Amino acid sequence: MLGTMQERQLTLDHFVNRAETYFPDREIVTNTAAGLQRTTYGAWADRTHRLAGVLDNLGISAEGRVATFAWNTARHLELYFAAPCSGRVLHTLNLRLFPEQLTYIVNHAEDEVIFVDRSLLGLLVPRVGEFNTVKHIVVMDDGVPNEIPSFDGGPEVHDYEELLAGAERTEFRCADEWAAASMCYTSGTTGNPKGVTYTHRSTYLHTMAAMLADTIGVTEADVILPVVPMFHANAWGLAHAAVASGAKLVQPGPDLSPGTLARLIEEEKVTLAAGVPTIWMGVVEELEGRDTSALRVVPCGGSAVPTSLSKRFEEVTGLPILQAWGMTETSPVGSVAKVISSLEDSSEEKLDELRASQGLPVLGVELRVVTPDGEQVPWDGETQGELQAAGPWITNGYYNDERSAEAMTEDGWCRTGDVAVMLPEGYLKLVDRTKDVIKTGGEWISSVELENEIMAHPAVAEAAVIAVAHPKWAERPLACVVLRDGAEATRDEILAFLDGRVAKWWIPDDVVFIDEVPKTSVGKFSKKTLREQFADYELPGVADA
Repeated sequence: MLGTMQERQLTLDHFVNRAETYFPDREIVTNTAAGLQRTTYGAWADRTHRLAGVLDNLGISAEGRVATFAWNTARHLELYFAAPCSGRVLHTLNLRLFPEQLTYIVNHAEDEVIFVDRSLLGLLVPRVGEFNTVKHIVVMDDGVPNEIPSFDGGPEVHDYEELLAGAERTEFRCADEWAAASMCYTSGTTGNPKGVTYTHRSTYLHTMAAMLADTIGVTEADVILPVVPMFHANAWGLAHAAVASGAKLVQPGPDLSPGTLARLIEEEKVTLAAGVPTIWMGVVEELEGRDTSALRVVPCGGSAVPTSLSKRFEEVTGLPILQAWGMTETSPVGSVAKVISSLEDSSEEKLDELRASQGLPVLGVELRVVTPDGEQVPWDGETQGELQAAGPWITNGYYNDERSAEAMTEDGWCRTGDVAVMLPEGYLKLVDRTKDVIKTGGEWISSVELENEIMAHPAVAEAAVIAVAHPKWAERPLACVVLRDGAEATRDEILAFLDGRVAKWWIPDDVVFIDEVPKTSVGKFSKKTLREQFADYELPGVADA
């Protein structure tokens, strides 16, 4: 027996039409080199329809890949919808990839056009001669007077606003919810980046999940500041959710300095601001003494949130940071660490543990933690296994990539590469990345938990823990520590601080002080870089082991 419901496609044009119809006067604010620029959803929607016409005029093929190399701006938001709503595929290029990786993903995705902010031309232009399929470069003038190039025999160069002025409003063409809407590539810490292709349907459902009260709860009353880049896992779904709900959107542009972000939060009365932990480490001090009363939630992901950072944020704003988990392969939101009502009266220690976890799966997502033999781990907070995910916005493989097979289980679950445990309350807690966990004497040490404890030291700004070879124990932890400006601490003081906070055999064998922890293209600690830097490091006492 079939139901009687209408067959209506879950496509992204619905979001644009809704924003234009019901919230035409709601603002989109962009921070630019020339100051704040303001537009409305009504004006934005009209430009987005005309941008679909631009893609027609440029001759972009029916399923052509439309690449962006841009900051978080209103123009970038136009591309976010014009490409998929005209039947094409949006491909957001990561600004911070190594040049060789940028060339690889442009060619692998077969991009036909790249829309680039003028301030970023210096990063893109040297690679253009290596792009095999790019026919057009469209420059979006963001006020930085970089020279606009021309390419003899290469791609045609256009001005964004001139193209838009010459285009007519074009009706959207996206009739199939299973059609590709956009694609993101992983940051490629090992091997070439891998492409994940999102459908209209998956993005639509993920957007609805972001609007659930038990997730992030985006509503039309929100003022959303996505500090997370639009090239990083769909801006965590916030760009789509803002349009779908009609929320005011504050785009930070290229200036992600702590002072600027704090000013935007205060002056624009931001209610929801989202970014990785390394961003909030700097912003939290700039928020001291400012009016942050409008803030209601600060989602944070990308890597584990140090407990010390969350507590400091609560001291300054009255809000703990909301830990969430996801990855490019999960669109990205997979779980959120909200404390459920039945646990609100728990001890402070338990509340801290729950908030520091990755939380409960979002409605629509299934998560499991399994041992190497495929058995699900007990909910004891101790037994470790690999985290696997399934759901309507979880990838089923990679775009045109033979590595897809190893990324999926035989029964269709995505292997995340994260090591995790399940707390007795059903909350997910990540222990480490598979490649970052430290194996010493047959036992596992969580580099993430060690980093959390080290960063609780008042003199420590950042800490990354890596495995270093040991002749007796196979691997032992080495702590790479960045001190706060003006602060002092010795190796012995750091190690003494850990005594009683972690098991004695977890305490690192040594501490090295560095100027900065290297970061990946999306702001995570690059432990791969540190492992290469300290590959030949000899721990104290190794000669006598």
